[in-house]
Amino acid sequence: MPLRGLVRRVADAYARLLSTLLAISVLILVFPVTLQVVSRQTSLLPHYIWTEEMARFLLVWTIMIGAIVGQREGIHFIVDLWPRLTGRFRAFMDLVSGVFVLSFGAVFLWFGIEFVDFAWFRISELAELPLWLIHLAWPILGFSWLIFGGEKFVADLRVLIHGEAA
Repeated sequence: MPLRGLVRRVADAYARLLSTLLAISVLILVFPVTLQVVSRQTSLLPHYIWTEEMARFLLVWTIMIGAIVGQREGIHFIVDLWPRLTGRFRAFMDLVSGVFVLSFGAVFLWFGIEFVDFAWFRISELAELPLWLIHLAWPILGFSWLIFGGEKFVADLRVLIHGEAA
């Protein structure tokens, strides 16, 4: 039990960190996009070419972090075919979908590592940022889905075996 509590506390802290990073990335994303819009529509600012690439990088990270947070909160992969199911039947159906979530997490982790390796010595065209910075989002997504999906899988397995949690 102490290990389960420790894992839960670490997962909760990681989820809070990701939620904070999500909010920060959305706020930061507003800056280069605003620069792009203002520079294209007026002559108040010069046209900064790096803003397009920076916005693309931030958008990818925002989407990936949002997918992680959504999976943690149980709102990302929801197809509710039988909304009235409860107890062991609900746990069984959640376990079936959990297998797919864990499988996708493993695929994103495995191929994400290869993706980062592919981009390790490459740089972006405009801002000359290392491309592994953007590619790193994929294995982090896979790792996080495995952590959070595994946590939910264990909880659903517990309900399936022992019945409705008290």
